[in-house]
Amino acid sequence: MENIKHNVRLTGPEISALWTQYLNDSMAICVLTYALESCKDKDIYAVIEFALSLSKTHINKITEALKGENYPSPKGFTMEDVNLNAPPLFSETFWMQYLYVMTLHGMNGYSLSVGTSVRGDQREYFMKCNKEAMELYDKLVEVMLDKGIFSRSPFINAPHEQDVIDKQSYLTGWFGKRRPLNGIEMGHLYYNMQKTIVKIDLEIAFAQVTTSKELREYFQKGAKICKKHISTFNSILTENDLPSPRNWTSEISNTTIAPFSNKLMLFHVASLIAVSVGYYGTALSVSQRRDIIAQYLRLMGEIGIYAEDGINLMIKNSWLEQPPSSDNRDTLAKKNHRL
Repeated sequence: MENIKHNVRLTGPEISALWTQYLNDSMAICVLTYALESCKDKDIYAVIEFALSLSKTHINKITEALKGENYPSPKGFTMEDVNLNAPPLFSETFWMQYLYVMTLHGMNGYSLSVGTSVRGDQREYFMKCNKEAMELYDKLVEVMLDKGIFSRSPFINAPHEQDVIDKQSYLTGWFGKRRPLNGIEMGHLYYNMQKTIVKIDLEIAFAQVTTSKELREYFQKGAKICKKHISTFNSILTENDLPSPRNWTSEISNTTIAPFSNKLMLFHVASLIAVSVGYYGTALSVSQRRDIIAQYLRLMGEIGIYAEDGINLMIKNSWLEQPPSSDNRDTLAKKNHRL
């Protein structure tokens, strides 16, 4: 990052935003480099290559910024975490859906990082990242539409006249006839399904190739939980005569050779769980039918427990890097006492 003012230190949230992005982009470099190895479609190749170039640029910028703060970069992931000679685990069309979902995560993450950044170079950097992510999103959607693999969310018809809500029954949903979904509720159900479908397919694929019995059982448990969530979302959409997004499980190959390290696969699933909680919370906050709100609360509880199991596995295998945190004054005092 240019024009770093060394007399103004980065705040804790600013350091954490860079640190977290380093982890995610180092993982993305491994995943996207592998995806390019078997990609034959020139249009899809160009989009993945563009995404890969962004992640590589980010790593260089973050390394420079953290070095300027005398703060160590996380270890993250390296090419030791990917086997480029492994057979294709996913089809090219799956990689497009995968990248579509990951780009949505990126745009949301960069927006949050802008909101927690104060120093000028930091704000400028994350605004640039967001602009690049939007450019990637635009390229992705164009290619997916062109190839007929983009699942549009349901349409709604224009009302005959404007109306206002005059009954509290608009909020109910447990008993009697439920009102139709509004566009906001519909959108969150549909997009949460899309994100969950990609997570299911990653867990199914990772369970298929991992050499760890513990991780295999964990991924299979996650896929089972996600299928229940998909069923819940689907039942609400179906009740309203609305379509659900496409399932991509058939785009997983039958290879049993792992293209990624166990550490990378577990981190990837754990990071998707974390953002799922956030997306469910957002959907809950804008839903106005009580039954839908209750469903999101229940589902958040389920994935919260699953997330904790994943963190425990990462700790057990010494794969969890400690994020930036404030000093433990008691520990420092005891350390000084021993001198």
